[in-house]
Formats: sequence, C-alpha cells, structure tokens
Amino acid sequence: MDRDLRPSPLYREVEEHFRRVYEPGFGKVTEPADPRPSPDGRWVVFTGSLWEKLEGTPKTRICLAPAGPEGAGGDADVRQVSSGPGHDAGARWSPDGRRLSFVSDRREKGRMQLHVLSVEGVGEAEPFPEIEGTIEDHSWCPDGSRILVLAAGLHADSAGAEGSGALESEKDLPDWTPKVDSWEDRQVWRRLWLVEVSSGEVHALSRGDLNVWEAGWCGGGAVVAVASEDPGESAWYTAPLVLIELENGEDRLIAKSDVQFGLPAGAPDGSRVVAIEAPCSDRQLVSGSALIVGADGTGDRRVEIEDADITWAGFREDGRIAYTALRRGDTVFGHIDPATGDRDEVWSTTDAVGAWAPYAAPFGEDGFAFVRQGFDRPAEVAIVEAGSDRTVASFRHEGHDHSRSLIGRAERVTWNAPDGLEMDGFLLAPQADGPHPLILHVHGGPVWSYQESFPRASFSWLVSRGYAILLPNPRGSTGRGRAFLEAVIGDMGGADAQDDLAGVDAMVERQIADPERIGVTGGSYGGFMSCWLPIVDQRFKAAVAISPVTDYFSQHWNSNIGVWDSWFLGGQPEDGAPHYRERSPVFFADRVTTPTLLTAGTEDRCTPPGQAMEFYRALYARDVPVEVAIYPGEGHGVRNFPAYLDLVTRTTAWFERFMPAKP
Repeated sequence: MDRDLRPSPLYREVEEHFRRVYEPGFGKVTEPADPRPSPDGRWVVFTGSLWEKLEGTPKTRICLAPAGPEGAGGDADVRQVSSGPGHDAGARWSPDGRRLSFVSDRREKGRMQLHVLSVEGVGEAEPFPEIEGTIEDHSWCPDGSRILVLAAGLHADSAGAEGSGALESEKDLPDWTPKVDSWEDRQVWRRLWLVEVSSGEVHALSRGDLNVWEAGWCGGGAVVAVASEDPGESAWYTAPLVLIELENGEDRLIAKSDVQFGLPAGAPDGSRVVAIEAPCSDRQLVSGSALIVGADGTGDRRVEIEDADITWAGFREDGRIAYTALRRGDTVFGHIDPATGDRDEVWSTTDAVGAWAPYAAPFGEDGFAFVRQGFDRPAEVAIVEAGSDRTVASFRHEGHDHSRSLIGRAERVTWNAPDGLEMDGFLLAPQADGPHPLILHVHGGPVWSYQESFPRASFSWLVSRGYAILLPNPRGSTGRGRAFLEAVIGDMGGADAQDDLAGVDAMVERQIADPERIGVTGGSYGGFMSCWLPIVDQRFKAAVAISPVTDYFSQHWNSNIGVWDSWFLGGQPEDGAPHYRERSPVFFADRVTTPTLLTAGTEDRCTPPGQAMEFYRALYARDVPVEVAIYPGEGHGVRNFPAYLDLVTRTTAWFERFMPAKP
C-alpha cells in the first residue's frame, strides 16, 4: 500500500464512516469517565470528552450531573464547569463538598497541574503553586486541610494501557535533539507531595529515592502506597505496599507479594488498608483478590471470589469495604467486612462498567455511581442504590444509532477448549445469514478481558463490510478467578492459543464463519497472537498485528517491561528459558504462509517498533506477502486521528485483499 492513503476511495469511505459516527457529538460532552459523587449526594462529577473535529484526541472537561432520581437522565442537565485550552481531568471533591480540585495542562501542554474551583460560585478555576513534573493523581485528606499529590517526572514512562512513551510535555526543541535515557536521570521518578490548602504551600512527602506508583490516604496521618526503590516500569511488578507517615515522611513495609499490587486505600480511622493483589500484565490493570492488612502490617486477610476477580476496593465512611468485581463478563457490586472477610453482593449487571476494568464510586450509604455501557447502550453515568439502578446522564446521539445499526448480531458466545474447559467471548456479525469471513480479534494483556461494551466504530465498520468478529476471552483473561488467570503464566502462546482456535472452530461449526476466510488481528499480546497463531495453525488467510512482540530475546532487553516476558514465559533469557525461543514468532517465520500486516508506533516503549520490523524482514526474506507501517509520534497502539483512520483503512484493505467479504 502507498504511504499516503488519503487520496484513495477506501480512505474516504472510512473517513465518512467515522464522520457519521462522531460528528453528531461535536461540541458536546461525550464519553464520560471517572465519576465521583458529591459528599451530600446531590451531584456526580466526571471527566467528559469534547470532540470538535477528528484530529488528535478529544479535549477533556470537568462536568457535573445531578444525581437525584428527579433528573431527566439525558445530557440537558449536565454542566461543563471547566473550559479553556488544554485538558482538564481527575476531579475530586473537598470533604465539605464546596470545592472541586482537578488537574489541567492549560498552562503547559502535556504537563498536568492542580487547580481548584468553587462548585456554587462563578469564575475560573484557580491554580495551585506548581509542582515538579506532571500530576497523575491527587486526593483530599479527610479534614480538607491538605491535598495529596502524586507527580511523575517529565521523563517517566506512561503505562502501556495509556499508550506507553515518555510523559514529557511538548517543548520547542530542534529536530536533531536526541532522546536520552540515563541511569542518573532524576526526572523519571514518581513522588508524593502535600499541598496546604489554606496557604498553597507545597512540600515533598516521600523520599526522593522511593518511586511511588499509586497512593491513598490512611486516616489523616498516613498514606498507603505501592512503591519501589527503582523508577523503571519493570520495578512495578515487584513493588510492595508501604505506609508513609505524614509527620516525618518515613516509610515502612506493610506487605509483600509474589504477584502485583494495585489500587491501595486506607480506612478512615487509619487502622487498615486494602489493595488489589493479582498476577498482572499491565500497570493500572489489576484484577484479582483483595488484600486487607492492618496499618502496622499485621493481620493480613485475602478475600477472593470464586470464578471472579475483584477490580476495585475502597473504604466507606462506616469502615466497610466497597468493591466491584468481574465475573465472566458481568460486573458485580458489593461490600466486604474487613474484620471477617465476609462479603455481601448487592447488585450485578451484564453491562460493561468503568474503562479498562469495572470501577464504581461509593454513593450514599450503600449505593454506587459508575459509568456503564452495553451492546445497545453508549457510555452513560448511572447510579444504583437499594438494588435499583437509574441513568444520571446519557450522551447518546445519532452517530451511536448509525454505528449500532450496521451490526446485525451482538451476543455472548461460549465454546469448549480442547481440554473441555468452557470458554466465552463476544460475537459481532452482519444481519444476513452466514457463513461470513471471520476476524479473530485477540485482546491485549494477556491479563484483561472483553466485556459487553458498545461496539467501537472500527468494529461497526468492519461488520458493515461483511465481516464477523469474534472477541475471545481465553485462559489468562480476567473475570474467571485466579486459577484461570494463572493458567497463562509460563505458557503464553500455549493453551491460550488453543482456546482461541477452538473458538474459531465453534464459529465454523455453527455456520457463522467461512473456514476458507479466517483472519486474525489484535494489539500488544493480541499482536503477538496475530503473528503466532498463523504458525500454530495455517488456516489464517490474513493477519494484522498491532504493536506485536515477535522476538522475546530482543523484546526483553529493548522493552521497558522486561519483567513482563520473564513472568509470562517462565524464566530469564540469559538462563536459557526455552520459551524465549519456542514462543518467538520470528524463529518460525519459515512456517508462515499468511499475508501479514504489521504496525507499530515510534514512541512505544512496551513493544518497541523493532519487534514489527524483525518479523517484517523475516517474512520478506521468505517471499510471504508482508507490509509494515510505523506511525510517527504514536506509542503502544495508534490513538490519534487521522493516523487512526489510516490504520483502519490499511486493516480493511488487507483483509479485503486476502479474504474478501464480497466477490
């Protein structure tokens, strides 16, 4: 394909599809995230996206919606309370509910700083004094006198789930300026700061050689954190839980694990902490059991849910722990008694909740506020209390209806793996009877899972062209309990690959898929699988691998998360761990006959672009139809328009060339 596809008829068709989906929402708040109810229960604040045109990514704004049952449930009552240049996100209520703090890069693009505004008053938000680096999270102390700030140095890496790449703000530097990594760079560390609300005084809380990944208040006199002695992304995988005293800034260990920690939170009285503990593939994507431990490091208790994974947990004012969990695609809400570990499940839904994994904020005595979406429901803000749910703000527009109308079938499906274990996933297909050409779309991770979400615009586009799409959740996915998740560790590309292939078999047997027109795509771990599955099974007629891993030896030393491959392959490359060769697609290129399109971003530090290039050259040397597209400025995946339109165009052209839906 040409480098510039914009003049092509296919690109113009893709562009028109996305215009019809997005344009009805231009200038309106859409895509809500991070809901937080006010202390008095009158409002829910959230971050809304604001598209003006299909360029770059949307601006984000702080928005308020009335939480009461008398609300209309539409977008008419939503108030956009922030404006101006840049992005605004991460709103947090002061304990008295009179003020909202949030972060914004309005002063320097790409560098988030703290601002505060009055909820009832009129006027622009006021900035707090500048803090070193860029702010990733913040929270008010229980008495409202201080704000805890977690800031990352401008050379620190973002998580793979956020696109990887360095966080540094945009500055005018000559094109020849090199990118530099150095063992003595202090701007790669993440650190905690305290802001005195009355005076605006700022001072460092955590020591300079402690890297804090996440943190939360533990009473009013301490902070619980996931922290490491090294700032590199690989260090997160072994980071313990620590408690940091406000009085002197000293930190002490309270819990270690042979897996990963995330989402630490402390009890209002400072007596206990809770964190999610689980085997993970990505920072910020933590789903497993809830570890409850005393703030002094004693009396630890692990709460697990059979055939489910806890995705968030936090204390209510009365000391109970509220939680959300994922159970085979369903979202579960409940409470845990921290003293006994007993659980009380209060509500569940088939809808997808949250962004990457289910999250809900406590509302009132027993309720929750959350963002939900389903096959027929675009993302909206909702509340559940007393077992009854209601929509607080819906952002549905004509573009959603157009996109959904292009998909005939959207349903959950199950099948059996070769060892008899039942697998599940989701199917999107045209309205007409099959068999259809099938695209197996493998998710990233491997520790993640598809949920019952409103179909992406790229999915509705492919279905409109005549393709069915299978979204499998093989072993290693979340939502089935720890044993199911751990089954991929040390065997990535083994039984999980057979789970995916069995799903394809099931779709063929049910006359949904044409066995002669099977393709595969996916990003990250899904990109690896898009290269690996055509080696395991030669039925695939086309593959599109996005941000793949193809050589685990070079991946280990070039990636910023070398611990990831050690964890999931079961060993170290220098020790001769066999899977480094046995599961690297590049070493089996001689078995590949599937035409393969590879893509990568120049700024990807998780799966660097060299991974795509290696496999491209290996297949090219063997006369396999192959192309590679490297996107400048993109990280882990392609996220910016119009580059994303180019990716969808190339993907469509590749599948239509080698496994056309129409004669």
